[in-house]
Amino acid sequence: MHPETRQALAERWAALPEHVRTPAQALGRHAVGCEGTHGVFPKCNLTCTPCYHSADANKVRVDGGHTVAEVTRQMAYLRERRGPYAHAQLIGGEVSLLSPDDHAAALQAMRDAGRSPMSMTHGDFDPEYLRALVTGPGGALRFDRVSFAAHVDSLMRGRRGAVRPRTEAELNPFRERFVQMFRDLRAETGLRYYLAHNMTVTPANLGQVAETVRAVVGMGYSMMSFQPAAHVGDERRWKESYTAVDADAVWAELERGLGQRVAHEGVEFGDPRCNRVAFGFLLDGRWHAFVDPDAPAETAARDAFFAHYGGIAFSGTPPLLLVAKVLRAARRHPGDVRIAVRWARSLLRRTGGPGAVVRGARAGRLGLMTFEVHSFMDAEHVAPAWDLMQRGIEADDPRLRATQERLAACTYSMAHPETGQLVPACAQHSVLDPAENVELRRLLPLTVV
Repeated sequence: MHPETRQALAERWAALPEHVRTPAQALGRHAVGCEGTHGVFPKCNLTCTPCYHSADANKVRVDGGHTVAEVTRQMAYLRERRGPYAHAQLIGGEVSLLSPDDHAAALQAMRDAGRSPMSMTHGDFDPEYLRALVTGPGGALRFDRVSFAAHVDSLMRGRRGAVRPRTEAELNPFRERFVQMFRDLRAETGLRYYLAHNMTVTPANLGQVAETVRAVVGMGYSMMSFQPAAHVGDERRWKESYTAVDADAVWAELERGLGQRVAHEGVEFGDPRCNRVAFGFLLDGRWHAFVDPDAPAETAARDAFFAHYGGIAFSGTPPLLLVAKVLRAARRHPGDVRIAVRWARSLLRRTGGPGAVVRGARAGRLGLMTFEVHSFMDAEHVAPAWDLMQRGIEADDPRLRATQERLAACTYSMAHPETGQLVPACAQHSVLDPAENVELRRLLPLTVV
């Protein structure tokens, strides 16, 4: 383990509220958490109900130089505070409003800081844009691998060909088209990629989640993420009450769509009231968890992994170096080999045996799939809770105290080197974004005089 990683993980674990320090907790033991950019390109060319950006977001012009400079500054601070490796999102706004060269420069700045970047997009761009992003002037690949998250749902307005979709099903061709762009480019250039599918859920489309899951799960995405709506951002776009939609309601629809239980208790990521994550894979159309919480052999393997291998970066590390790291750790803990064998036996027993896995892999019916529900909090609760936290005060009100606990366990942070803070995303959107976007309107006006 890199010594800076060890320190960052230890600090993250120590800062977690006691109730989330469970044997299943990955935060502070395997991951420092995800990271995101802010104040770079808040503008978007679609409208959503709801939208987490303030009313001033679309009054700021997209400026590549500003974006690259800010991303570089923020990533340098994250590298300093959170160690040499983490997953980070290049998020605005709509990332495809950047020119391909500026987009590529921002991704490179993130990589230079040891981050594994993911571009957050509505996906409404052409294959020519993707090609220009990932290839240089001579046609050679700029990156060996890219990650994109496409946010597609019927609450969005302005998508070409589906300006005002009435159902989620209308958007399935657009979801497929997004994946096909990457498949075509991989066939031509060898580009590797990771694709996630994001979807906001409100009472208006909750009943369509199961149908959407059935349609999307075989399209080629490696993650499906759902965000129950919260009252945060531009109040003009709050069209309904969102209190009826929570993680339990969305998860029930996910399981209904798959026709099976989706076990998420084996691995936790932050506060369960904010994040519910199920890591696993699809085999012949059925999903399997990497850790079945009801299988002692598998939870024992999880515990050994966190204890002995948690600080190793399994993605982003060159393969030979990764093998050397794992073998070195295994040599220090020889009993882990037996634990790993028991885990493999338990997992294979659930999936139908080694033969079923091999046949599925050969037929292209084996692939990673992560399911996630990420619940944001209402601004009316975040703002006072965050204010009290800044003053070192624990709230007396039970709702505000719960909000403080969730903010302390937040898995998604944004860097503020000017104040020396790592700010949870809910606090960024609820408290800091409005003033930040007002200042950006002055710095980056739409019309330059």
